[in-house]
Amino acid sequence: MSREVRGGLATFFTMAYIVVLNPIIIANGKDIEGQVIGDGTQGNVALVAAGTAFVAGILTILMGVVGRVPFALAAGLGLNAFVTFNVATLMSWEEAMGLVFLEGIIIGLLVLTGFRVAVFNAIPGQLKTAISVGIGLFIALIGFVDAGFVRRVPAGPPLEMGIGGNLTSWPIFVFVVGLLVTAALVARKVKGAILIGIVGTTVLAVLVELGAKAGRATAENPGGWQLNVPTMPTQILGFHNPLTLFTEFDPFGAFSRVTVLLAVLLVFTLLITDFFDTMGTMVGVGKQAGLVGEDGMLPRTKQILLVDSLGAAAGGAGSVSSNTTYIESAAGVGEGARTGLASVVTGLLFLVAIFFAPLVTIVPYEAAAPALVVVGFLMMTAIRDIDFTDYELAIPAFLTIVVMPFTYSISNGVGAGFVSFVLIKLVRGKVREIHPLMWVVFILFVLYFALGPIKALLGL
Repeated sequence: MSREVRGGLATFFTMAYIVVLNPIIIANGKDIEGQVIGDGTQGNVALVAAGTAFVAGILTILMGVVGRVPFALAAGLGLNAFVTFNVATLMSWEEAMGLVFLEGIIIGLLVLTGFRVAVFNAIPGQLKTAISVGIGLFIALIGFVDAGFVRRVPAGPPLEMGIGGNLTSWPIFVFVVGLLVTAALVARKVKGAILIGIVGTTVLAVLVELGAKAGRATAENPGGWQLNVPTMPTQILGFHNPLTLFTEFDPFGAFSRVTVLLAVLLVFTLLITDFFDTMGTMVGVGKQAGLVGEDGMLPRTKQILLVDSLGAAAGGAGSVSSNTTYIESAAGVGEGARTGLASVVTGLLFLVAIFFAPLVTIVPYEAAAPALVVVGFLMMTAIRDIDFTDYELAIPAFLTIVVMPFTYSISNGVGAGFVSFVLIKLVRGKVREIHPLMWVVFILFVLYFALGPIKALLGL
């Protein structure tokens, strides 16, 4: 039981940033009418933070009770940006969240009809392994980028280490120390290594900020903290009723605001991303936890996928964007979590975070990121199960692994692997080895990758 509690704590602290980050992305975004979520023209950041924590908490507890696995859910990164910058700019926030709600209902029906589980079964085992490895690299890159250890540059190479190629800031120092200490603890097989790393690095971050006064990272201060400054808050308690947001969605308004075809394309984009992001996360985290059987399946797959589908609908209804299963759940698995009890612990902490949001913001990216890098390593060890001498599987597996981190998208990696798998089998004359559902997935991903040209062709 202790390892489940530790795992639940580790997952929460690794994911707690979403309570801060989701409002930053969506709360200040204005719709076509110039309104923000919850109405008005000024972002309701605290209210959206409370809603983010509330929906994540309820769904994660539900995953623990119904799915019985250590998987946590929260507002999906990437999806929230898509809704903010690509959907809400075309309609009202109520209508945009209504489309998210509809997408969740549709994907739930796909689970109930068995289609989503059938697609899961149709994927070759080594491609599932490649998904796990790709996610490992992906979350390691997330950790490096979130901590500012790896950065984009306006000219020269696409990425560089630190600032101008140098590790010359106190927050990066905190990250490096946290990474080395966490890695050493994991190598020594210390119980609670990842959680100890997060808490210890947070304490170090607070002490460093007290002395160095690094402040928040800006264009003028690139050496500051990437998201939140790790200082003790002036306010400990604060409550904003998240239930008020559940009156802010309109499931069908978008169809009269934009063309039906455009509305369908927007829902399709949300659906395809949700569908395969979750599939990738389930395989990756499930394999690390030892929950995946010889057939590549998890026990209670249907229940897990159903709760995840409810996450999309609940996120839309609660005006906090689609909720999905988080790859950061691997942090809890790394602590030994194997059952739904860990998810219940994580979910309860999210609900507590509604009242203690100021305390949640103490943990900076630089303190949580070392856990992501270490967990990325643990997940990547599954690469030994891929037969790289069989090019028919090795090439799709390779594309799956590298496209995820290089495009910053799980769905893109899964799509690259699936499309290349079908095409290679086709040119090799092995059509009979392609599962019928893989053809369906192949066509869906071709449409997914071609959405831009399709929209341009139709003048959308």
